[in-house]
Amino acid sequence: MKDLIKIGIPSKGRLRKDVLKIFNKNNLKLISERGKRDLFGSVKGKPNIQIIYLHARQIIERLSDKSLDIGFSGLDLLKESEINIQRNIKIFKKYPYGQATLVVAIPDDFIDIYSMSDLEEVAFEFKEKKNRRIRVSTKYPNLTREFFYNKGVTQFSIVKSIGSTEIEPFTGGCELITDITSTGSTLAANNLRIINDGYILKSELCMFMGKTSFKNQGVKKLAKLLSTKY
Repeated sequence: MKDLIKIGIPSKGRLRKDVLKIFNKNNLKLISERGKRDLFGSVKGKPNIQIIYLHARQIIERLSDKSLDIGFSGLDLLKESEINIQRNIKIFKKYPYGQATLVVAIPDDFIDIYSMSDLEEVAFEFKEKKNRRIRVSTKYPNLTREFFYNKGVTQFSIVKSIGSTEIEPFTGGCELITDITSTGSTLAANNLRIINDGYILKSELCMFMGKTSFKNQGVKKLAKLLSTKY
């Protein structure tokens, strides 16, 4: 279909539930022929709209390469993406859902570290004593690296996390982490505490548009509709 509008929705988790609420409140009924596991869907009575269920990170990439017109994902994932990807994407709406903060967290037994400046000192001492840099496990290497450098912390190395980041310091994988948290309770339950000034980024659910799609009046009209009730 020539004027088909492609919308990316997170395939699972809290963000998916929040996006479905937005569609329901705006009387847009989502249909999936094969049930919840179907990766494609449609909107009842709107044959020009195709729904594609993707990982939240994939949605950012697909918006950038123009294979999606509208996408719902977290602000953290946009900001973590490469600059050339960010340039192709416009934030159309921020919602009061999916609110969380990317933070720097350390094991409770690091009694000498309460600020990023403390971390800077310990990182230098660590390098001298152990002849290697202090390791930071994260799913957000770009944001972490930028934040650490801005705080004057340079003697560190990034360990890319692919699982439960909060367990990494206790399995020998790293000395500290950066992770996304809503309340901090999961970190506390795993004997981790947030460094006092270790708040990297506040995130929330956003509706994004590819900058090319932003020029399309049909896409903008639909985006405005999805911005009214939430």
